[in-house]
Amino acid sequence: VSKLSLKYTDGSYLAEFLLEKGYEVHGIVRRSSSFNTGRIEHLYKNPQAHIEGNMKLHYGDLTDSTCLVKIINEVKPTEIYNLGAQSHVKISFDLAEYTADVDGVGTLRLLDAIKTCGLINSVKFYQASTSELFGKVQEIPQKETTPFYPRSPYGAAKLYAYWIVVNFREAYNLFAVNGILFNHESPRRGANFVTRKISRSVAKIHLGQLDCFSLGNLDAKRDWGHARDYVEAMWLMLQTDEPEDFVIATGEVHSVREFVEKSFKHIGKTIVWEGKNENEVGRCKETGKIHVTVNHKYYRPTEVDFLQGDCTKARQKLNWKPRVTFDELVREMVDADVELMKNNPNA
Repeated sequence: VSKLSLKYTDGSYLAEFLLEKGYEVHGIVRRSSSFNTGRIEHLYKNPQAHIEGNMKLHYGDLTDSTCLVKIINEVKPTEIYNLGAQSHVKISFDLAEYTADVDGVGTLRLLDAIKTCGLINSVKFYQASTSELFGKVQEIPQKETTPFYPRSPYGAAKLYAYWIVVNFREAYNLFAVNGILFNHESPRRGANFVTRKISRSVAKIHLGQLDCFSLGNLDAKRDWGHARDYVEAMWLMLQTDEPEDFVIATGEVHSVREFVEKSFKHIGKTIVWEGKNENEVGRCKETGKIHVTVNHKYYRPTEVDFLQGDCTKARQKLNWKPRVTFDELVREMVDADVELMKNNPNA
């Protein structure tokens, strides 16, 4: 049996991965007045009627310790993947207390629930840590031993979660690991994350549904991989003999600007940049139309300029490596959004 808390993208890819391996998957889903299971619809035994097969969903929340104890006691899982979080960095500045409660204390509630249910010796626990822990980077590239310097309420909350996982591992001998995952994207990424915002907007421009869109810091550089590759690494971390923390990354760095250029290139447009800072625009070389502008409201109060992971340890100990290239990732996201917008311009 496996149980997971469903996060934006990863929960759906992880559920697929585990179901293929023959697991019974239990997911925690928050109650919402609008449907929030879109990314896992296809995993139901009967998607139309929401009839469950080997994937079972439970209503719950990382802010409610009683429900976590109840679910864990009922399911008695062998593996727990904590992917639940308020995971938007920019929004964490506006929802700092909530982010701390869910991402930081929520992880403690889950660990305490394992202890309360007497499962310390039988369960393996995966914590979704993040490259945002490195923030203002102290060395390049970043690896497991690089000092942390978070630059957002999200990063600070995840820092608490990281260390409380280490503490449970050392204090109670729980098999608990932190996966320090660098940015991982996919067509299932939330619409207000920069990569998905770009692929959606480029698709709409391609279909004549949009003329122009705004971004924040075009020169932020990230190590971008595909979520499908990264969920395999999560699983591999729980199959080792000894619990250890791992950095998962591609080792390649690309700027937001580059993501924009590659996305437009895929639909046959060449973007030429004009102006400086907030007055910079991206113009289509072929038509002369401005498609990209910069808006200061999308900047973070404290920026993370550069992230590049070194996953040597994962390559050696887990025999893991990324399969999807940056170019393939961009193409897949743009193609998926072109299809989506074709069928529903309001999507």
